[in-house]
Amino acid sequence: MDLIHAVYEPVGSGPHPTIFAMHGWGASALDLIGLAPYLAGGRFMVICPQGPVEVEIGPTRGYGWYPLRMGGAQDPEAIANAAQKAQSFVEAAIERYPADRRKIVILGFSQGGSMAYRLAITNPARYAALVALSTWFPPELKDAATDRDALARLPTIVQHGRADEMIEIGRARTSVENLRELRIPLSYKEYDCGHEITADALQDLGEFLETKVLSPIITV
Repeated sequence: MDLIHAVYEPVGSGPHPTIFAMHGWGASALDLIGLAPYLAGGRFMVICPQGPVEVEIGPTRGYGWYPLRMGGAQDPEAIANAAQKAQSFVEAAIERYPADRRKIVILGFSQGGSMAYRLAITNPARYAALVALSTWFPPELKDAATDRDALARLPTIVQHGRADEMIEIGRARTSVENLRELRIPLSYKEYDCGHEITADALQDLGEFLETKVLSPIITV
């Protein structure tokens, strides 16, 4: 495993339903781990990898998944390399930790959300659900969505703040349009907040995880 990471493991020997949580630009592996006890009563193992790109933030350092080019096109090769590293990490972590392979969730916040979209859209059969928080859907991913049957079985929740100053709410609404074009089963929630995860959002996310992953209704 070639990425630093933090792990929250529930009581018991497992296998545990597992969330891979991808942090945003300038954060670290510790940024989202604090959510773990509040998601569906702490019943998920939560694994938080740290992006490989160092980000200088004043006197401290954070991390990202790929370099950001402000106001310009992003580097597709850097993004593809980051996605490959993240996917390799997921597979290695599933082998190392007591994860329930049938209940793997990919979650991302901000830049980490764009990574979560990439992993889920290109390999939807791997994941039991997709969670996109305060982020955007890279439109070029529509061309990579080749397994439409698996995408149609991928429960997805998108959450965004109406006052988000980092990623404007319009980008989330456009993301939802793209997801619906792919016929992904989708729940979309907006909140009166900025670029953050609120208590209301956590409650809605916990309910989503409970109904779609922990206790899904199976229809034939």
